[in-house]
Amino acid sequence: MLLSVVLPCFNEEPVLEETHRRLVNVLNQIDLEREIVYVDDGSTDKTLLLLQQLQNSDPQVKVIRLSRNYGHQIAITAGLDNASGDAVVIIDSDLQDPPEVIKEMVALWQEGYEVVYGQRTARDGETAFRNWSAKWFSRFLNRLSDPGVPPDVGDFRLLDRKVVQALNRMPEPDRFLRGMISWLGFRQVALPYHREARFAGVSKYPLGKLLDLAGNGIFSFSLFPSLLLRIAALTGVLGAGLALAGFCYALIGHLFSAARITGWHLLFLALLFLGGVQLICLGLVGEYASRTYYASKRRPNYVIAERLGFREQAQPPSR
Repeated sequence: MLLSVVLPCFNEEPVLEETHRRLVNVLNQIDLEREIVYVDDGSTDKTLLLLQQLQNSDPQVKVIRLSRNYGHQIAITAGLDNASGDAVVIIDSDLQDPPEVIKEMVALWQEGYEVVYGQRTARDGETAFRNWSAKWFSRFLNRLSDPGVPPDVGDFRLLDRKVVQALNRMPEPDRFLRGMISWLGFRQVALPYHREARFAGVSKYPLGKLLDLAGNGIFSFSLFPSLLLRIAALTGVLGAGLALAGFCYALIGHLFSAARITGWHLLFLALLFLGGVQLICLGLVGEYASRTYYASKRRPNYVIAERLGFREQAQPPSR
């Protein structure tokens, strides 16, 4: 039985050697064959050089160099596409997710579970705002998605080969892997763990990228946007009904009453409200249209520039 470990890397020079040392130490305690698949996601420091050195010194290390920076979710996708293990572990390279938890994941997999996902009980080294926003968003998405995405989970998990094969058949470009894996089903189990502070370096998920990831989760796996559109449609129906009633009232008052009908400030507020609703709807429709347009181009999600340590060095079809 072969265990693959996929690690996306972007500017991980300060931590990479320690990550590899701890990972190898853990894998030596697991009675399975192994391969370690590092994916260099367009790093601009010495990450690629260190990966080449690791591959030269350890034949079980494999390296994928992407042609540019495609982002964390795409880098994981490239690793999953090229991993060949009977089970595949996804773990980041910054040591916030402790490699020692992999032993427990493998034990649960050997008991028959097909997806073992790490569920954070605490997050060290993060700001109060980041902890609060992550917790709030995960619970928000869990309530509105179908099926629900478990709260307090990231991409740290173990996948059985059949799950990886099913996931690799999902070609959408706006990838939210934890939602995609939840949608697949199979026998899934949570494994609580304490997330450690970053060993070195800085977060590769600044606010802008976090918002992009949240947008992928909301628009791809949440009923929230369509719910808003339905509410907007009902608001439009209600607004049209009130407008018709107001028109009838004004017409009757003009024909049969000498009193002037006032209240233009209310009319202004009503127009402002309905205009805001229309702009929100237009934005939601535009977001769906842009995602549909991008997907219709059928461009590959990534392009591989180089593969090291694989039996066949030729580049596989990018997707």
